[in-house]
Amino acid sequence: MKRVTKAVIPAAGYGTRFLPITKSVCKEMLPIVDKPTLLYIVEEAVAAGMREILIITGRNKKNIEDFFDFTPELDSVLEESGNREFLDISKKMENIANIYFVRQKHPVGFADAVMYAKPFTGDEPFGILLGDDIIYTEGAQKPGIRQLAESYEKTGKATVALMGVEDKDIPKYANVRGRALSDRLVEIDKIVEKPRAEDKFSNDAVIGRYVVGPDIYDAIERTPPSPKGEVYFTDALGLLAKEGALNGYRFEGLRYDAGNKLDYLKANIEFALRDPALAEGMREYLFALTRKL
Repeated sequence: MKRVTKAVIPAAGYGTRFLPITKSVCKEMLPIVDKPTLLYIVEEAVAAGMREILIITGRNKKNIEDFFDFTPELDSVLEESGNREFLDISKKMENIANIYFVRQKHPVGFADAVMYAKPFTGDEPFGILLGDDIIYTEGAQKPGIRQLAESYEKTGKATVALMGVEDKDIPKYANVRGRALSDRLVEIDKIVEKPRAEDKFSNDAVIGRYVVGPDIYDAIERTPPSPKGEVYFTDALGLLAKEGALNGYRFEGLRYDAGNKLDYLKANIEFALRDPALAEGMREYLFALTRKL
């Protein structure tokens, strides 16, 4: 089975949950401490050995391209001032991976965005990383998307990331039914988008990490559109599930929903607490704040 070396990051959405800031700043560039959300996603892909990355953007998202571009004016100022630390940070962004861009002409959903990746991936498997989801791993834990890639490389089946959720959160996610092959690996035979809690198959929710083969394009093309005319990616995965070609993997790590305001704020606090330069001051502030409340 081919090793997964390519990644696709859909980033064409409007970010309506973060209005009004997303009227002029795309949600993928909202910072968590000192990095845009998108950079955490790119770094995960790179750490997983996926250095060929396609970012699918839309109108008014040119600042994403600019962020990963060469910045001679900034680099020159940093070099002249002798600020080597920040110069190294700038140059790292320019060389972090081979990053390509394509615009989704009409924002008509996730499945349509994935179809734009077909010329980029060809007949190779690839990872899909949604920008709303940040997966933090530490120690011996492998990057979230690498865990899925290793499962795909062993089984040859499309693999989705699974996370246990409480009943009250079932309607927020795609839900799966399947047979456990191990503590982490599940052979999925049915997947449904956002069911009612009383209709759940399990407490396994699908979050924004997928590793798929080129057969995903055929599955999307065979999937009937919704009454709104949009083909849903979950429905395409459902076809693969019916054909015995879909697995789920209960990943190791912490997941943050960067598209949710509360989770986004939690991510900022927790990543700040992991930063040696900020941890002590942040901890003192939080203790002082709790005493006031």
